[in-house]
Amino acid sequence: MKVSGARNEPFSALRRRALAQAGAQVRGAPNPVDSVGFLGVGELEMTPAVRGALQTLLTEIDDLRAEVARLKGRLAEVEDMADRDPLTPLLNRRAFMRELGRIRTFAQRYGSPASLVYFDLDDLKGVNDRFGHAAGDACLTAVAERLAANVRDSDIVGRMGGDEFAVILVQADRATAEAKAAALARAVEAEPLRFGDWSAPLHVSWGVREIGQEAEPEGLVADADAAMYASKRARRSA
Repeated sequence: MKVSGARNEPFSALRRRALAQAGAQVRGAPNPVDSVGFLGVGELEMTPAVRGALQTLLTEIDDLRAEVARLKGRLAEVEDMADRDPLTPLLNRRAFMRELGRIRTFAQRYGSPASLVYFDLDDLKGVNDRFGHAAGDACLTAVAERLAANVRDSDIVGRMGGDEFAVILVQADRATAEAKAAALARAVEAEPLRFGDWSAPLHVSWGVREIGQEAEPEGLVADADAAMYASKRARRSA
């Protein structure tokens, strides 16, 4: 993202312009008698007018630095917004896939275990049909908040779209991830969501895929998604 609006005039040109406005002579080389100076201006040239010009120049530089800092802060905010899901406080799919690729590379390089858990909110369509889409959005937000509240700071939670969520568990092999996924499901389902005069239970299905070298991020997500659907089918047929 290009930041525009700030001056791109070289500092040397700014200095020469300020001194010229003050009526000072800018030398190309230092005078042996006048070797001590400030910003390339010798002591003999430090007339009140030149000092005023230099002070104006320094103030202008400070203003430019403050503007650059403000623009950098704004850029960071925009970049963060681009990574966020529009409904929930989680990462969106694009940002989550980027983080999944990063964790996969780290796991490959250092042999550190990590796992991916894929969640699906059951019967969101039923909630939308019975109570409206605002109620469905409330359910999605509740799932997101409960997942985020029950993982470590080092873990990563994202909304993959629709009623699907994913969690990257670092330092977790498959057995550890299976146990953690079950605990997260219990946290999500612990109490029904209340919205106005109604309440609806929250139920999720989940699947786990340990992050290894043999699959790319999209393949990892596909495998975890398939494991989630297998678990959903098994529960329905039980």
